[in-house]
Amino acid sequence: AYPQIRGAIARNISRRPSNWRSAQSLPDYFKEHNILGIYGIDTRSLTRKLRSAGAMNGAISTEILDTTELLETVQAAPSMAGLNLVKEVTTQKVYEWSEPTNTNWEFGATVEATTDTPLTVVALDFGIKRNILRRLASYGCRVIVVPADTPPEEILQYNPDGIFLSNGPGDPATVSEGIATTKALLASQKPIFGICMGHQILGQSLGAQTFKLKFGHRGLNHPAGLQQQVEITSQNHGFAIDPDSLDAEVEITHLNLNDRTVAGLRHKSLPLFSVQYHPEASPGPHDADYLFEQFVKLMREPR
Repeated sequence: AYPQIRGAIARNISRRPSNWRSAQSLPDYFKEHNILGIYGIDTRSLTRKLRSAGAMNGAISTEILDTTELLETVQAAPSMAGLNLVKEVTTQKVYEWSEPTNTNWEFGATVEATTDTPLTVVALDFGIKRNILRRLASYGCRVIVVPADTPPEEILQYNPDGIFLSNGPGDPATVSEGIATTKALLASQKPIFGICMGHQILGQSLGAQTFKLKFGHRGLNHPAGLQQQVEITSQNHGFAIDPDSLDAEVEITHLNLNDRTVAGLRHKSLPLFSVQYHPEASPGPHDADYLFEQFVKLMREPR
């Protein structure tokens, strides 16, 4: 595993960390992974600006030192809206995953893996997190991961018990192959479970529209639910589904209780559901891990 950021901003840094678990300083870590960083920035002031203006492009440079020229470079950078990043992160080849959650991190799957033939899940990789694969394996699934542009006919040749739509970066509306593939797979009436971008792609395959949030939902402890039970969730996304664009056959199961954006969907007659947040989050929260159990139960029903 390696860091996925291209730059970091800090108010202060420590070049001599004293924590007993520390293996190296933050500057040394960034050098090892060739990541630019800058410190001495008033991050509270920067946060206030972002809260007012919304998420925006930025740049850190050790080569372009003229501020006007650097600003022009930032302004010429593409917006996240309309940007397809899935093609940059999806797997280039099909592979299988069978490794469950490590016993040291296991928090108790409530569905035991069966001793007979395991459930086969085909996962469309839009930028999939390995911990999703581990959770599926912990619930007794044989997972086949395929590239995001895999045709629906090829997916169905694996005779899957269910189809998983993964998380991923960028604007979901630009992932046309994924949306078209998911729309075609609806006719199979196979159980489909989507997380994060997979949630947005499932929604669009059902006719919904997505929009860019003023500022995305990042980090832990986001409350999600409707009326009675609330789940504390981990979230990392910058787009959301427009609730007014949902078909009458699709119902909202969860809202982000901070801003009331759509956080979960379910079809009223087909075995399809999705969530905007990350139930696989490690080390937590684990409130929504039951969704993997729900997916397994949907797959076992026809058996």
